Amino acid sequence: MRAVLLSGGIALLISLLGTRFAIRQFTQWGYGQEIRDDGPTTHHTKRGTPTMGGVVIILAALIGYFTAKLITRDMPSASALLLLFLFFGMGLVGFLDDFIKISKQRSLGLRSKAKMVGQTVIGVIFGVLALSPMLEDHRGKTPASDHISFTRDVTSFALPTVVVILLIWLVVIASSNAVNLTDGLDGLATGACVMVFGAYTLVNIWQNNQWCGQTDISYGKCYEVRDPLDLAIIAAAITGACFGFLWWNASPAQIFMGDTGSLALGSALAGFAILTRTEMLLIILGGLFVVETLSVVLQVSFFKLTKGRRVFRIAPIHHHFEMLGWEEVTVVIRFWIITGLCVAAGLGVFYAEWVAGT
Repeated sequence: MRAVLLSGGIALLISLLGTRFAIRQFTQWGYGQEIRDDGPTTHHTKRGTPTMGGVVIILAALIGYFTAKLITRDMPSASALLLLFLFFGMGLVGFLDDFIKISKQRSLGLRSKAKMVGQTVIGVIFGVLALSPMLEDHRGKTPASDHISFTRDVTSFALPTVVVILLIWLVVIASSNAVNLTDGLDGLATGACVMVFGAYTLVNIWQNNQWCGQTDISYGKCYEVRDPLDLAIIAAAITGACFGFLWWNASPAQIFMGDTGSLALGSALAGFAILTRTEMLLIILGGLFVVETLSVVLQVSFFKLTKGRRVFRIAPIHHHFEMLGWEEVTVVIRFWIITGLCVAAGLGVFYAEWVAGT
């Protein structure tokens, strides 16, 4: 537990101070955000606000985690290194996207196909390694499961490896793009991520306390997770990093996380869901991200089917409410409330399953 507190506290401090430094440096270098022309007109005043703040979130989380491990004199686990690879790798794809936007002075960065290729390479490598026998622990458990999972594995049969890798890729792509779509208002995605990563910190701590590797199995249904405590340390580090960044990202935002941050955070959520065997639970915990994604899918599909008609004035849905006249800060706070309710519901389901099973 000491490592969990250390990683979260160190990441918070580094993010809080480092973001202030990044704002000054990125402003000097001209790393300003470009704004989509078809968005709300109130956003045009944000043009030029420093972006790529996700670099600070990633660095703060990494430093927080590894410093905590150094202080506690503990080696990183296979699950932790895999998750950090996914987190950093997707952040790199987002960084390239942001850098092209800045250098080309346009609101679109990497071509959609190029971004998808980058996400696919990182996601598939993660999936292959997560199922690799080389990363089995002393009990023969790999970081990822080959079963369908909700709050734990729920199927008695194992899926073919190719199918599991495909599902892992799908979860990674969906989650990273969902957070990316949500990152459209000051503090919206950052605040939502604080709550969901905080939830995964609690989930991992609980799984560690009821872990099959150290719990008497006759007591009840323990959790077959490879490295729950180490995952809790990373979750706390990312939570702290997001908290520190939110200080500067809240309305009026002095810096944006950019695709560097949103893709990294979204992929990390997918990584936690996969490595904790709670893939389907992520749908509840990250309910806001699901709604944001569905609003875009519905808008595009309806537009194509009806040859020009729309369900929303603009998608993602947070912009729709702005177009209806809601103040930006009102949309953000109400969407944070929705996230809080989703997280409470998800944690409630997670705990209720344990109580029902014991």
